Amino acid sequence: MTERLTTREAIALVADGEFSELASPVGNFKPDGPLSWQGYDDSRARAATRTGEEESVVCGRATIGSTPVVLIAFEFGFLGGSLGERTGDRLEAAYTYAREHRLPLVSLVATGGSRMQEGMLALTQLQRVARQSALTREAGTAQIAVLRDPTTGGGWATLGAGADVTLALPGAQVGFAGSRVRPPDADPAAYTAEAQVSAGAVDAVVQPQELRQTLSLWLELLTSPSPEPAPPPPALGTPDLPTTGWDAADRARSPQRPRAAAYLDSYFTHRTTISGDRCGGTDAGMLCGFGSHGGRTIAYAAQCGTATRPAGYRTAARLIRLAGRLGFPVLTLVDTPGAANDAEAERQGTGSAIADLFAAVATARTPVTTLVIGEGGSGGALALAAPGNTWATPDSYFSVIAPELAAAILKRPAGEVRATADQLRIRPQDLLDLGVIRGIMSA
Repeated sequence: MTERLTTREAIALVADGEFSELASPVGNFKPDGPLSWQGYDDSRARAATRTGEEESVVCGRATIGSTPVVLIAFEFGFLGGSLGERTGDRLEAAYTYAREHRLPLVSLVATGGSRMQEGMLALTQLQRVARQSALTREAGTAQIAVLRDPTTGGGWATLGAGADVTLALPGAQVGFAGSRVRPPDADPAAYTAEAQVSAGAVDAVVQPQELRQTLSLWLELLTSPSPEPAPPPPALGTPDLPTTGWDAADRARSPQRPRAAAYLDSYFTHRTTISGDRCGGTDAGMLCGFGSHGGRTIAYAAQCGTATRPAGYRTAARLIRLAGRLGFPVLTLVDTPGAANDAEAERQGTGSAIADLFAAVATARTPVTTLVIGEGGSGGALALAAPGNTWATPDSYFSVIAPELAAAILKRPAGEVRATADQLRIRPQDLLDLGVIRGIMSA
């Protein structure tokens, strides 16, 4: 487990130079709080003496890398980093300041949840924070959360899980249920940053010494919107067009053909990834994130040649919607034999996940450009393709269904698979003639 950091230590870990604290809102508070909880004022006074802070959260302006930000940092030593009315006042002021000054908001979260000494009024601060986060999202201002130890309760369910990008320090306790309110037989390993990454709820675990650099890269990529369409990448494989439909399928399936990672590395000078569908799943066969190409940021969602799982479709939909909110074009790379069709994929909602991605592409706020770099297997591939702006490489194909499966459905013998491939007109030049793609990319 990472050593717990104080507020000031956490700020020093990520900020370059001076941290300028925002003025704290002034309110009228009754002695011992809204519930007249005996001893509450004394507890606050002891917490202030112990931590040097007046409240469980500190908000201010800072610079990370070369990007000015609004920085929110929790002090767990102040009543467990809990949220009360004064905390809500500070958080609302920070979100408002970020929107008014068009600054990204970075939250360094360490909280046990809502403050019991303020009862339901403390709990309702979560609604207040959620609204501010939603308003900030609508304004197109990026929100990044860093989960410290611990991040539980409402703080996790608002500032943490509600951010556009969620990072975590290694070994941090992360979960809605804090350690004192879980079932006695609960597996503690499930309430860790690493487990939340595996479950698709956190994008990455970042080592403390790498956090400033990681945040700097994310902020650089997410703060320079450019709505112009992404140019399709040049082809990296063979320049020759296939002579037959079966030749097209065979070449697209070749282990030697360049895959998504090679295209992304060639296209972007630097890039970073998001991970997870925020619904409990991840798919290593779908790479999503943001990168720099020609000096501007482009979002990407790329299939890696495997059958795409429901979590992959949902992660791609999440990426496209995030890019739209922040004002970045999207590049998608199609390469899949089709959607995963095993029983577990069905239980995870393959159909609804594909439908969600179709909807995300169809309603994208920014332009989507697609390049088919390998197999284009049926609807599982088409869901990632941009209508009217899809291109193909010479070593790719796109088909309503794989030639073998088409022959089987038509009750044709195995010897007619090759002829069926020709009939389906799946070659890049066929797709161009049919108007399915805009063009064939060369090297």
